[in-house]
Amino acid sequence: MNKVTNYISEAFEELKSNVTWPTWEEVQKLTIIVAIFSVIFALATWGIDTVFGKAIAGFFNWIKG
Repeated sequence: MNKVTNYISEAFEELKSNVTWPTWEEVQKLTIIVAIFSVIFALATWGIDTVFGKAIAGFFNWIKG
């Protein structure tokens, strides 16, 4: 149990002293960029899904004859 406590203590010390944390302004800017790209990616996925769905439906309607 002492090893686990020591490991956690050293991990927190590492986070406090050796990690360079971004400024609040950077965090806000990067969060907005991630949100915008997430929306763009979701719209692209929706568009591709719609196109393939219509193509597959058209193919099966063509096969049905």
